[in-house]
Amino acid sequence: MKKTTVIAILTLGTVAFGVQAQTINWWDLGNTKVGPQRTLKEFHEYFKEQFPKMSLQQYALGSYAFNKGLYQQYQEAIQFNPGDLTLSQGKKLWDTKFPDGKSYASCFPNGGKGVAASYPYYDAKTHEVTTAAMSINACRVQNHLKPLRYGSSSLIALQTYFTSLSNGMPVDVKVQGPGAIKAFEEGKAYYFMRRGQLNFSCATCHVAYAGKYLRAQIISPLLGQSAHYPTYRAAWGAVNTFQKRFIGCDKKVGAKPEKLQSVDYRNLDYFMSYISNGIKINVPGYRP
Repeated sequence: MKKTTVIAILTLGTVAFGVQAQTINWWDLGNTKVGPQRTLKEFHEYFKEQFPKMSLQQYALGSYAFNKGLYQQYQEAIQFNPGDLTLSQGKKLWDTKFPDGKSYASCFPNGGKGVAASYPYYDAKTHEVTTAAMSINACRVQNHLKPLRYGSSSLIALQTYFTSLSNGMPVDVKVQGPGAIKAFEEGKAYYFMRRGQLNFSCATCHVAYAGKYLRAQIISPLLGQSAHYPTYRAAWGAVNTFQKRFIGCDKKVGAKPEKLQSVDYRNLDYFMSYISNGIKINVPGYRP
């Protein structure tokens, strides 16, 4: 689809939904510094007000939670999720011993089980947000191996398996201390920052118009988005990461995407994951 067509579709969607969006003061959710805990509470209350019949756990389904027909398709798809091939690849890599006899499991508490539920996290030593991809590469360096390229199939597979070790556990990202709060607030600011040819923010779609149709597609809400990544997307024909989705969204609104693991993308990941606290992880996910 040509960029001009995409712009036209999104613009028409904005016009169609504009009246309803303006009746909701959703913009204030991201433009008042009230601290992480209150921000989390206000976001959860906002979505509860918008979709009173939807439980918190249903948000992990994304757009599938808004349409029974789509949900049935989802149930059929996950029985033979193509993403399981990447999961198997990740397990094989995870279990393969390093030359020094150690493995990835040796770098994480409890062999990595349940650890990803608290990712990403703010590292007070490095003064930055640390992601699963960064920790996996740090493990390789500690064991005298070169880091993997961000976005490589091997690293995606390892991220998928590492995160799957927390399947069934609720997202439990912590934001504690001045540095962490600063990173969180910067991630929130990026989420609400308008950019690109369409002058859209992440929140324009996934907060203001969440659950609405954009042509044949239902826009997924912010809540629960991090809980199924890495995910298999039919549009990609592959499993990919949360930050890969950031790149895709930036391109769709006509903005120049950042590099994987940039400071902005890590802070954005941090904010979005924190907002999904309490929603159970299910990796690899499946999306259209």
